[in-house]
Amino acid sequence: MAALFWHDGAWHEEEPKIIGPMDHCFWLASVIFDGARAIRGTVPDLDLHCARCVRSAEAMLMAPTMTAGEIEALCREGVTRLPPDAELYIRPMFFVRRGLGASQPDPASTEFILSIYDAPMPPPIGFSAIVAPFRRPAADMAPTDAKAAALYPNGARAVAWAKRNGHDMAVMLDEAGNVAEFAASNLMLVKDGVVYTPKANGTFLAGITRDRVLGLLRGAGREVRETIVTPAMLDDADEVFSTGNYGKVQPCTRVNGRDMQPGPVAAEARRLYFDWAETSRILPAVADPRAA
Repeated sequence: MAALFWHDGAWHEEEPKIIGPMDHCFWLASVIFDGARAIRGTVPDLDLHCARCVRSAEAMLMAPTMTAGEIEALCREGVTRLPPDAELYIRPMFFVRRGLGASQPDPASTEFILSIYDAPMPPPIGFSAIVAPFRRPAADMAPTDAKAAALYPNGARAVAWAKRNGHDMAVMLDEAGNVAEFAASNLMLVKDGVVYTPKANGTFLAGITRDRVLGLLRGAGREVRETIVTPAMLDDADEVFSTGNYGKVQPCTRVNGRDMQPGPVAAEARRLYFDWAETSRILPAVADPRAA
């Protein structure tokens, strides 16, 4: 796997060994990360991902040691060090080594690390999903205003439950029993040509790719409604699809056991996104062999 890592002022080709069992981040999860993409020379919304990385660190009581602009410049440098046809995941992280008292992180011990590594884009062939019995916490129950590593084990066990029940992915509800998102991406559905997506309510990360896709669809004349989405609406939808950094726009082809075809609105959203992403190109265009 082609990969680069930046820590403590230097680039590394091997994973640096940086923490031990007494470090606060190891045993009390004082870690945040963000996830951006470099896709064959494009870096869509990289500035927004880097800015969110800093906000997440501040929300988790850290003292970020780099600005969003400095992180973005470092990410761009790393991408140019790797092959121009690579499909990469960009993961900046802040973590805390020491604590204040029993559990509070010591902001003065905040550190930064960046990982950039091969992560091929999944093809838009579709995935299946089922509503899981694990819910997203309310904002007063967990640090939902940060992309905190501590939030992800709950989604992981939801996905494991979904797979045990014959599906690829979990749909997670919020504390009120309404649809929040997929376990690893945001959720959109289509009914009679209108796009519906759960309104941001503090229980889930309303993602950067989500907001970009909503804006592109609106700009193309598509009606979009951010609203309460009930589980029953999934069962009545004409289309369901996901938006997120890892796969960008992916159709859902089976929901709660009901088979569906990849629909035209999901295809439109994907086309709009990747057409727009070309405006973020930092490397010369390289032919995609999958397009042949």
